Amino acid sequence: MATVLSVSGSPSATSRTARLLRHLDRRLTARGHEVIPLDVRTLPAAALLGADFGHPAIVAATESFARADGIVVGTPVYKAAYSGLLKSLLDVLPQHALAGKTVLPLATGGTTAHVLAIDYALRPVLSTMGAAHVVQGWFTLDRDILVGDDGTLTVAEGAAEALVQVVDRFSDALDSRTALLTASR
Repeated sequence: MATVLSVSGSPSATSRTARLLRHLDRRLTARGHEVIPLDVRTLPAAALLGADFGHPAIVAATESFARADGIVVGTPVYKAAYSGLLKSLLDVLPQHALAGKTVLPLATGGTTAHVLAIDYALRPVLSTMGAAHVVQGWFTLDRDILVGDDGTLTVAEGAAEALVQVVDRFSDALDSRTALLTASR
């Protein structure tokens, strides 16, 4: 069983991005992975913005990255890039915090004009942080993520099918990498 850190880079407490991630976490759990959620918005702003590497919350987040076999990074897209909140977290992590990790980038946004934010903004940063394998990411339109009055999440049919495939490919890549590392020990 692999450990997956599921990171939401949304600053909003009612974020569709975070809700979508938690929805996908259940799929990963059903596939046998231990999933640890991390909502970056819960980290102290002063520690993030002041690059307080020694702050207990930053140390704990860094340890969560180190412990994980795989990372799911979800972000809303603002101005054709990932969120500033996510950038603040990535900036306080060690340069090679993703070394040896399998990573799945996910993004949400209001228009398909933002679809390339994963490949042109987020993927390069994840790669420079040492990710062993950044699997094909996915962009989901906000209008395809429906939140009911009771807080239940529904993903539009086409988007839901695509997300299942993307998450399953990530899970398969993670399983393969974990098996390879276990066999080499």
